[in-house]
Amino acid sequence: MDIVLTRRRVLTWGALACGAAGFHPRAGFAADAGEISRSAESIHQEPSFTARGVRVYGALLDARQFDKIVELSGVRQQMHLPARSSQINPRPGGAFALFGGYITGRQVALIPNALIVQAWRADSWPKGVYSIARFELVEHDAGCRILFDHNGFPRGEAESLASGWRAHYWEPLQKLLS
Repeated sequence: MDIVLTRRRVLTWGALACGAAGFHPRAGFAADAGEISRSAESIHQEPSFTARGVRVYGALLDARQFDKIVELSGVRQQMHLPARSSQINPRPGGAFALFGGYITGRQVALIPNALIVQAWRADSWPKGVYSIARFELVEHDAGCRILFDHNGFPRGEAESLASGWRAHYWEPLQKLLS
C-alpha cells in the first residue's frame, strides 16, 4: 500500500508524534548562541505617589509639567537649560526630547492613565541605540504606584540609570504632585 504524503498528513502525523512523546514546545528547541543577548541589563522600580494615575500620567506626558519636574530635579541649573526644555508629543509614535534633548525617543504605546511605553535613549549612547522604558500605573488606596521597567540599554549603564530615575524622575515628580 502506497501512502501519499500530503502537507496535511505530514503536519497531522508530526503533531500526533509530538503529543504522544510528551513534547513541550517551550523546552523543545534550544536557542542559537547569537539569539540571546548576554550584555543587556534591566531596571525595575516601583515608586509610589499620593496622586491618582491621571495626574501622574499627565505629568509624564505634558511638556509644561515635565519642565517642572526638570526644575525640581535641579538638572535645569546644572545643565544650564532654558525654562522650557521639554518637548513631548503625547500620541503613539510621537517623539519626545527631555532635559534639553539629552534624552530622546518615541512613544511606543500609550493607554491613558494606565501605561506608557517609550523607546528611550540618552545622547551619550552610541547612535541608533534605544532602550525600552515601561511605566505601568497602578491605582491603590493612597494614590498611584508605577511599575517601572527599563531594559535594552548599553551594558554598564544600569547603576547610573537607576539612580537617575530616582533623582530626576521619581523624587521631583513626588514634589510636583504633593
